[in-house]
Amino acid sequence: MTTKPTVAVLGTGIMGGAMARNIAAAGLPVRVWNRSREKADLLKDVAEVAGSVLEAVQGADVVLTMLWDTAAVAGVMEQARNHLAERTVWLQQSTVGIEGSARLASLAEDLVVIYVDAPVLGTRQPAEDGALVVLASGPPQARPLVQPVFDAIGSRTQWVGEKQEATRLKLVANAWVATCLEGIAESLALARDLGLEPMLFLEAVRGLAVDAPYVQSKGRAMLSGSFEPSFALSGALKDVDLILDAARQAGTDLALMPAVRKHFARAVDAGHGDLDMAATYLEH
Repeated sequence: MTTKPTVAVLGTGIMGGAMARNIAAAGLPVRVWNRSREKADLLKDVAEVAGSVLEAVQGADVVLTMLWDTAAVAGVMEQARNHLAERTVWLQQSTVGIEGSARLASLAEDLVVIYVDAPVLGTRQPAEDGALVVLASGPPQARPLVQPVFDAIGSRTQWVGEKQEATRLKLVANAWVATCLEGIAESLALARDLGLEPMLFLEAVRGLAVDAPYVQSKGRAMLSGSFEPSFALSGALKDVDLILDAARQAGTDLALMPAVRKHFARAVDAGHGDLDMAATYLEH
């Protein structure tokens, strides 16, 4: 193994592209591949752009996947079959849920690679700033190899077990994000419908214990109509479905999340799925 692992990044959208750029900036050799070649080409100044999955993974020490869902990740890794070096570390950073992560871990065994489950907390700006929080689960022997990658993309790494505990923790955190987002939207809508200027709500809570940078940034985005996607509403809806699936499996009675899903789905059905998740406010 090299002290500076060669990293293949499969999936260079909003998150994967920013992560690849920061990995390259840290001095690690990077190859990138994306189903839509033009997105990968945006990184040609810092990384080697591969024309195929096989070209990207050939000889890579770490293969990082940041794709839409379980099916997309599995399909791409199947293309890499028989072209991965034994003991390659598969750094799976997409949000795929409990069943998805278990399926991918099983695929990793079949591919004879080391599986590290490592979803991240954060959206576009933290990804661009290299300030994501990495939640990681995997065998101890993989940690020295992947830590330089984590240091490049994140402000800190939280190791949680050796199986897929990181995915479970990601769902827990995402449940809070979705609840908070919908709470902001509802408070702004209530203020409006009560005949108040909605900005008064943000001013009222500013600096209090119940305030947070997220409350102010998302609330102001809602009111200004600034919905350039940091994380698309369609992705937030997908993640809420994963949260609800996990809760059903665990027997947890989530009272708020079904209502959040209803409102997210309403906004997606209205055509706002490609906008930032703050666009849920548009349908309140």
